[in-house]
Amino acid sequence: MKISYLILSILSFMKNSFKEIISSEIPILVDFSADWCGPCKMLAPILKQVKDELGDAIKIIKIDVDKNQPLAAKYQVRGVPTMILFKQGKQLWRQSGVLQKQEIISKINSLI
Repeated sequence: MKISYLILSILSFMKNSFKEIISSEIPILVDFSADWCGPCKMLAPILKQVKDELGDAIKIIKIDVDKNQPLAAKYQVRGVPTMILFKQGKQLWRQSGVLQKQEIISKINSLI
């Protein structure tokens, strides 16, 4: 499978591009994380499994809160990891902390 866990650095094309990304018809799960965060490292392979199971029904992107502080502040990300699910620019769900694959998939399927 192609790269299933896209890592974005939004420094150079911040607000407009992120807004375009989350405005997609395809649901976008945004993983706000940090390199120093142990739970974030645990969540990364779980999100890869989620992407592998859901395939093209969802896109998953990772945002480093240290490199993208204004974006993290805009979405009031106070702790990492924080996942936010968007569709057509609307926030459908958010969760802080690590969840297991099936919990994430169940939540996404219930909302899309």
